[in-house]
Formats: sequence, C-alpha cells, structure tokens
Amino acid sequence: MQPIRLALPSKGRLKEQAEAWLADAGFALRQVGGARSYVATLEGAAGIEPVLMSASEIAGALARAEVHAGVTGEDLIAELGLGEDGGPGLKRLRRLGFGRADLVVATPRAWLDVATVADLEALAAERYAETGQRLRVATKYMRAAAAFFARAGLIHYRLVESAGATEAAPAAGSAEAIVDITSTGATLAANGLRVLEDGLILRSEAALFASRGAGWQPGQIAALSQFLAVLEARSAAHLHSVVSLPALSEAQAVPVAAAGALRLAGGGAVRLAVARKQATRLAAELAALDPTAVVDVTEPRLLFLPGARGDELAAALGAVTPPSQGC
Repeated sequence: MQPIRLALPSKGRLKEQAEAWLADAGFALRQVGGARSYVATLEGAAGIEPVLMSASEIAGALARAEVHAGVTGEDLIAELGLGEDGGPGLKRLRRLGFGRADLVVATPRAWLDVATVADLEALAAERYAETGQRLRVATKYMRAAAAFFARAGLIHYRLVESAGATEAAPAAGSAEAIVDITSTGATLAANGLRVLEDGLILRSEAALFASRGAGWQPGQIAALSQFLAVLEARSAAHLHSVVSLPALSEAQAVPVAAAGALRLAGGGAVRLAVARKQATRLAAELAALDPTAVVDVTEPRLLFLPGARGDELAAALGAVTPPSQGC
C-alpha cells in the first residue's frame, strides 16, 4: 500500500498549532534535516507520510488531488471556489478548533458615514459619477471578495490584488478599502481601519480535508480511519471525565447519572464517561448514596466512542472523481 500523503503547514502560527494538535494525540512530527527542512515523518501514524508546504499550497494541492489529505484554512479552500466545506471535490473531515479568523470588508475609520456595504456603494457611485474612477478594494481573496460584493450589490468598485500587507493599502494610497483576514481586529485598528457592520464574508478556521479524487485504496482508507479514530478519541477525552464506582451497584449509580453519561465496560465496576463540567456534581451525588463507597474521577488520555468512521470514509472517498482543472 502506498502511504497517505498528508499535507501539513510548513511555517508560521498554523504550523505550530497543527504540530501541537498532532502531538497532543500522540503523533510526533519530526522534520528530517532540521527546522528548515520540508521532509518529515509522523511518528505513531502508520501508513501516513507528511508533506510540508504553505497553507495556500495545501489548498491547491488538495483541489488538484496531488495529496490525499491536508490541514489548511477554510478561507483558502473557499477562495478556490469550492466552498468552505470543500464542495464535491473535497471532504472536510473535521474542523480543528485553531487558526480561527474572519474574512471581512474594512474601510478607513475616518469614513464616519460608511458603516455598511450599502453606504460603501453609495460613496463609490458618487465618486464614479464625479471622477469616472471606481473605488479600489485591495485583497488577496479575489474570488471570495467578488462573490460577496455581487451578492451585496456593490457595483462601482474594482479589485486590486494585494502582494504585501493588505491592511496597509489605504494608507499607502493603493486602495480605498480592503478585504482581508483578521483574528482580533488589532492590526486593522492599528492601520486606521474598521470592519463594516455587514462586512463579514466568512468565518474560517483550520480544518482537515481529504481529496476525493486522490485515488484512494481500501488500505489507505483503513489507515486514515485509524488515524482519525485516535484524533477523535483525544478530542473526546478533552471533553469527558470518567467516574468509577466500584462500591456501588449499577442499579444505584446509573439513575443518578446525567442524561448524557456513557456506560463504559470493564472490571465489574460501574464506569461512566460524563461531560467534565458535570463530573464533580455527579461524583458528589454518587458518593452520597453510600458513605463507604470510593468514587474515583479521572481524566482519560483517549476515549474511543462508538462510531462508523471506516464505513463513512469508504462511502465518501471510495469513488475516484477527476481533479478540478481550474486550480
């Protein structure tokens, strides 16, 4: 079986977060040849070969089916015209909870009369009538910006592709407004910009995608299924505590448990997986049933919950579709 080519970010904050996410689940990313190397191994992940590249390159490689799976931003997938969930060519396997940012329309804070896209169009139309020039909007997200403005009714503008720091374009005189990604808004504010009230284009975060057209083999789907099972078990472990009740009978314990508690098998003891925020209350209530009982609350490292990941992946990835020709 050929290994699964898993594209991972090669630099920046997203690389650090993706590496920490994998390490938390027990998968250690090792760069062969030092920190500047693009060759790596993923210890503990059988059948998976990591490939390091920039987040934008990962999005394109997924769309062209050059890699089997990859971690990249939903904004970058959407910019390819695939939709933030990957559309028919990709399958979004899971959102990762980091790399969160918003794609927004921002204008100079000094434009007090411009609070919405409609206000921006009114200003742009007035300027066009007076000068014959369209309002310039700087962005790296040409496709997403054009689609949003078409839906919002902005007409008298033109997009200017940004090659550097987009937020600096209005101050530099190369554009009047921008479309850019922001996580806190601090950089926009530092450059005298503010987000329009209805200027949110997309809420994005890092996600793990799989390419449907990558020529998946049954063994590769099985390897990916096992990899995802561990990742999901670690995620479930973060959300649950395990309450063990060796001195109480199941008849006593289970009626007291929260509605969302899961009964775990093993050892004859009653073991319940419950949401962490409920664990303390539940343990106290169970201990009160029998003052001689030992009620133990632990934080699991991995918690494998019932699921049909393998069947789901086989159905989603088993059929080969041609890679997009437009990317």
